[in-house]
Parts: sequence; C-alpha cells; structure tokens
Amino acid sequence: MGESAKSGIITKCLGGLYTVETLDGIFECKARGIFRNRGISPYVGDNVEIKNGVISEILDRKNCIIRPPLANLDQLIFIVSTCSPSPNYLILDKFITIAEYKGITPVVVITKTDLGDGSEIKEIYRNIGIDVFEINYSNPETVETVKGLLKRKVSALTGNSGAGKSTLLNAVDSNLNIPTAEISKKLGRGKHTTRHAQLYKLSDGGYIADTPGFSTFETNRYDIIRKEELADCFREFRKYNGCRFRDCSHTCEKGCQVIEALQNGEISASRHESYCTMYEEAKQLKEWEL
Repeated sequence: MGESAKSGIITKCLGGLYTVETLDGIFECKARGIFRNRGISPYVGDNVEIKNGVISEILDRKNCIIRPPLANLDQLIFIVSTCSPSPNYLILDKFITIAEYKGITPVVVITKTDLGDGSEIKEIYRNIGIDVFEINYSNPETVETVKGLLKRKVSALTGNSGAGKSTLLNAVDSNLNIPTAEISKKLGRGKHTTRHAQLYKLSDGGYIADTPGFSTFETNRYDIIRKEELADCFREFRKYNGCRFRDCSHTCEKGCQVIEALQNGEISASRHESYCTMYEEAKQLKEWEL
C-alpha cells in the first residue's frame, strides 16, 4: 500500500523539481504527469498534496500571477526608491493594476529616503487608500513596521532593479541571506540578483517571495487586462461609475466624471496618465492575445 498524502506549500521550483514544505519536513519531488496533460503547472505558493514522492494534487488557488509563476498571494509589495533609480509611476501603476485585478492587496514601500524625497509618492498612493511605508535603516522602527506587515501572510516583493528589495528583505529577517548587488553606475540600474521566484519562510511566520528585478515591464508578463476592465482596477475611478457614458473610456470624453475629477484635482494627474497609456496599450491587443 502507498503512503498517505501529506499537505504542504511549494516554496521553490527549479528544473521541474519542486520543494514542498510540510509539517513532516521539506521534500523535493516532481509533479504527476497528469497536470501537464491538463495544461496545469504547479506554482510556487501552491498548496499541494504529495503522495509516494510526487505532487498528486494542486488545491484551489485564490489567485496567481503568470511570470514569475506565484500563487495564493495575500499582498504584492512594491519597492520604490526615491532615486537611483528614480520612481517610474507608469511601471508602479501597472503593477498596482495587476494586484487590483487579481484581488491581491497592493502595498508601497519607499526606500532610499535618506537620499531623496518620497513625499510625492506618499501623497499619490495614500490618497487612493493604498498603504505606503518609508524605510530608513537608521530608524529600526521603520523596518519593524514592514516586518509586522509580513507576519502570517504570503507576500511578494517587486520593483525596479536596484530599488533595494534584497537589502530590505535581509533587514527584515537576517536569516534570509539573500544576495544583493550594487547599482551598475554605467547602466543606471541594478544587476539582476534574483533569478527565479522562491518563497522564503520568515522567522515570525509567513512567507515572502523575492521576484526577479525588472528594467522594463509589460503588463502581460503578469496578466492581460482588457480595456473595458481597466477602469475598475483604478480604485479612485470606481466612485465615478455613474459616468453618463455607458462605454466611456475616461480618457478624453467631454462630460466624463473621471475627467472632471482630474480637472478638480480629485484624481492624480500621474495616475490618469498611466491609465491612458495602459488603455491605449490594451486597445492595441489582438484578439488572439486575449
């Protein structure tokens, strides 16, 4: 008779070999061929059952992102540095939109506050109800705040290469020993220190994924959002759903409530600009890409 199934969480995937953490210990195993036949791949963060040394079942996911493949995230934490590299609001808004689309809580953490001013970032994102935290390594309380944020949750950190993701993770939990890299002065961006998605178990409970840094970003690396679904992913637009145009694009229409809110200073110009750029990109998508 075969052994009974063990439940666990996938913490790492490398070359078709999955690391699964269970109450009985950590196991390295492959997945049943049946998943491949069904076009399903196990993701880091998946809750699974293993039996006889293989992953026999993938439990229902509450969400997932495509690249890097991660499942069951409670929050996506966006690391934004005040400088070197400077904040890129379009990239940040693209990430936040994906989080909103997937039902993952977006959080913004500002780094390098000793080198630049993060007040504009704070104002834009706190005004729309997103939690924003500043990290100052000479003030341990700021690190403790982020540490508290990660407790008993499955979180992923992402952001521009060189924004300080790995440095922050090591400050939050010194047992992690995640390699960091200095900014490449020549390129003006960080060297990629993270090669694949991996969940690290935190001393205080919870898991954190350090995702590969990016230099450029396409929304469809994480998922594709249709143009008609986009406005709902901008939370500050939602209260203007009574817009008198049923199919209003909220980009330029006369009498659009979103445009009026923008003109009245109720919606941030950078957020609306990001929305218009993303709307145009979504319009260009071919049906087969969707």
